[in-house]
Amino acid sequence: MGNKLSLIQQQRQQLRLSPAQIQVMRMLELPACELQARINEELQVNPALEEGKEVNSEQDYTEMEMQDGDYENPLKNEDFDYDDYVQDDDVREVQGGHSRPHEDIPFSMGMSFAEYLKGQIYLTKMNKEDRHIAKFVVGNIDDDGYLRRTVEELVDDLSFREGLLVSEEKMREIVDAVKEFDPIGVGAYDLQECLLIQLNRKEDRTSSVELAEKILTHYFDAFHRHQFDKISQRLQVSEDELKDAVNEIVRLNPRPGNAWAGTVVDRTQSIVIPDFVVEQVDDDLVISLNNGNISELHVSADYQRMLEEYSGVVSQNSAQIREAAKFVKTNVENAKYFINAIRQRNETMMRSIEVLVGLQRDFFLHGDSMYLRPLTLKDVADRTGYDVSTISRTFANKYVQTEWGIFPLKFFFSDKISNSEGAEISTREIKQKLREVIEQEDKKNPVTDDQLVEIMHATGYPIARRTVAKYREQMGIAVARLRKQMF
Repeated sequence: MGNKLSLIQQQRQQLRLSPAQIQVMRMLELPACELQARINEELQVNPALEEGKEVNSEQDYTEMEMQDGDYENPLKNEDFDYDDYVQDDDVREVQGGHSRPHEDIPFSMGMSFAEYLKGQIYLTKMNKEDRHIAKFVVGNIDDDGYLRRTVEELVDDLSFREGLLVSEEKMREIVDAVKEFDPIGVGAYDLQECLLIQLNRKEDRTSSVELAEKILTHYFDAFHRHQFDKISQRLQVSEDELKDAVNEIVRLNPRPGNAWAGTVVDRTQSIVIPDFVVEQVDDDLVISLNNGNISELHVSADYQRMLEEYSGVVSQNSAQIREAAKFVKTNVENAKYFINAIRQRNETMMRSIEVLVGLQRDFFLHGDSMYLRPLTLKDVADRTGYDVSTISRTFANKYVQTEWGIFPLKFFFSDKISNSEGAEISTREIKQKLREVIEQEDKKNPVTDDQLVEIMHATGYPIARRTVAKYREQMGIAVARLRKQMF
């Protein structure tokens, strides 16, 4: 059977993002602390883009018409989802506009946990090569202070990444040296080793400490399951002796890394600069972008003039002139796109934060989390006219400075359910109630999840058992069996 060639005509709709839309979406991702770096990058690659206020120009290039028509808000489009086009790893870009300067805005800064550990390497007697290996080991310690990789895995990783061949004996020697660092317990492979390191470093070797070491060494699983009767029988110790040993253990720090770094912000980044500022003036809230240190941009007047000059001679039969004209035109248009993307980014952010502050007005006025109302990204999107994905990008990794401190914007969002009276309540309120019930329970007979459901229903929070278990786990609260205390 022979092959046949045929022409088939098909008609289909295909939606593509314009360069302007992609530019704005990337700009929205950038927090204030990364904005100036993106501007500096663009200033280096585009000679038609200049920093500072424009001099001797009657035309405001940030308000100029684009080459293809009037510039419209590319985000005011509800017919497509930007997440379908822009990948999470394909995001980085941004700049200033209509905002008030806030040069005196406070920010949080400090040494990271990894830097703190690396600083202790130079206090040892290690040689240069051993210090290099120690830095690699420290780089594998997580925020809790644990080294989750084995010596064999560390040797393989160091060989693969840096081509440095190290024996397992040498690596084990370096790991043991790191375990001597402060805070006590850092570098342990698991919780059992972490607690034992802390007990071994105790100078006061009491009988309670010795018994605690035996419990963690030989009966760790039973201790973890709160099987105190079993431990008492196996070790043949009295209830008072066991109580003293257990008290020695519970006073230890299961997460040495968290103990060194004070707050979540301290552990995750060294600098936090708020992207928004909300100030209370009498009974009004004044909202502004924190763009006080962001450079003003304009299109180079020289490049504009060259573009006009080339437009009259490009018809000449000169490849060099045509190439120069193309270069000038491309850079001028890219500069306009960049400036307008920044302007649009600021307008989108301002519109979004205004809606958010309006919805959570009571909190911004009083600073009490009980004033926070249930809120989702869709609630903000519906009131701004933007897509939900746009609001998500606008608020991602952004912070707001208020009279009550600096908060991540995700702090203001929570799911909602209806209580027995039909009123909407936030999941934050439900979690707070659950925590209060658990804190007030009899520690020797803690309430189970089924009992929590009954208590929550009786107080007007009709939630299911799986919801109770989910919220309890999110708050880091163990099940009733593990919360039980024998003493």
